[in-house]
Amino acid sequence: MPGDALRREFYMDDAVTAARKLLGAVLVHDSPLGLTAGRIVETEAYAGQGDAACHSHKMAAPIAGHRTSVMFGPGGFVYVYLIYGMYNCFNVVTNRPGEPEAVLIRALEPTRGLELMMERRGTDDVKKLCGGPGKLCIALGITRELYGADLCGERIFIEEGESPPDGSILATKRINVSYSGEAADYPYRFVIRGSGFLSTRRFVGFKPI
Repeated sequence: MPGDALRREFYMDDAVTAARKLLGAVLVHDSPLGLTAGRIVETEAYAGQGDAACHSHKMAAPIAGHRTSVMFGPGGFVYVYLIYGMYNCFNVVTNRPGEPEAVLIRALEPTRGLELMMERRGTDDVKKLCGGPGKLCIALGITRELYGADLCGERIFIEEGESPPDGSILATKRINVSYSGEAADYPYRFVIRGSGFLSTRRFVGFKPI
């Protein structure tokens, strides 16, 4: 059964705390073509101005028209950006206004709207539908048109889910942030150990937290 939608206060935590707490919750997109949803099994925290891997690194204030503008507002809003000129990435803005942090949702376990997801992705392999940031955006129909959307609304939101069992959350290095110096080694990626829906098995040998 669907859980209650997360309230604003949930998103006011710092990105690292929120990234851990989001595991097991369910991302829902109610699009004109139908409703799709998936349990969050992999996240990455991007911890603001002091995190060299974060888009808001060293930004003292928002810049008009810049893609990071939404990050400077309150938590609970959508930050979607394009990578490689072709794939969208879905992020949850976290923390208080003026603290530009976000959590990248890296992988989902599909739970609702599987037929629509399969049509969008062109595959009937459930484990491949949402195993990566770009893949899950295609599967759920998430585009940059949702930039700035309120996660406390009815169009796109996150429901409470089943919390991962004790000892099943792993903290690892983030993926593809080698450009960020020492920040590349921050253990800001969180995964549910044993999930068959992760984007990659890299670093999953790290100890549970």
